[in-house]
Amino acid sequence: MLLARLQTMIFLSQLLCTLSSALVTAAETEAERIEINTALMRSTFKIAGPKSLGTVFLIGRPITGDDKNSFIVLVTAAHVLRDIPGEQALLFLRKKQGPDFIKLPYTVQIRKAGKALWKEHPKADIAVMYVRIPKEADIQVVPMSFLADDDVLEKYEIHPGDVLSALGYPYGAEANEAGFPILRSGQIASYPLMPTRKVQSFLLDFRVFGGNSGGPVYFAAPNRTVGTKIIMGNISFLAGLVSQETLVEEEIQSLTESRRVKYPLSLAVVIHASLIRESINLLPERPD
Repeated sequence: MLLARLQTMIFLSQLLCTLSSALVTAAETEAERIEINTALMRSTFKIAGPKSLGTVFLIGRPITGDDKNSFIVLVTAAHVLRDIPGEQALLFLRKKQGPDFIKLPYTVQIRKAGKALWKEHPKADIAVMYVRIPKEADIQVVPMSFLADDDVLEKYEIHPGDVLSALGYPYGAEANEAGFPILRSGQIASYPLMPTRKVQSFLLDFRVFGGNSGGPVYFAAPNRTVGTKIIMGNISFLAGLVSQETLVEEEIQSLTESRRVKYPLSLAVVIHASLIRESINLLPERPD
């Protein structure tokens, strides 16, 4: 009886050691201290012009020598801003009124004397620009440290089939009267993902509508299995932004006409977050 108990204790001790070696507690970083789902809900907004609309989100660019503050950068798909004519666009911010949130329409300057105030990535559908936000607006600016690069994707072994979330305004629809974005999700539907500078984009399995363009796409999980180990902690990062839907075109010919028909595949083209970082780095160090 004593020998059996001793063998059981030895077995349990070995099992505990094995499990301990398979667990890795991630060091808490800035990204892990922020609940990304809520943060992005509060930093994602609808932007509109006379005949077009899209989704934007706000990123905090660190100020050199100032650890507590950051410059606010508006991020979206480049075609969203290009499709808005004139020098101004309407940004639908939100503010707190007692326990409630209400819309706070706010005019932003996107051109000056006909010249675009934003910077575009030279090879990708990304536009970024500094914006000044009124003090009464409710926002939680997401820091640049959230933007995933190849190292992050490799560290967590992000692969096809992983589920990502996306925020946006399909056909301008909102989650509620306060104007919060609608959250949807889908699986990574293409391969390879890296190197992101060369691949630039990937497919995400969710239906894209007009108004989704420019919305953030992100990963969030309480832990992550990597190989034979489980990384414990709040794992979250921005994976990219929605650029467009994927279409298949067919040319139909008859005796009287020739026309092209487009068929949506319910797939979003998502541009990698590393290219968002490259776009932000094109901005001057400080706003004018």
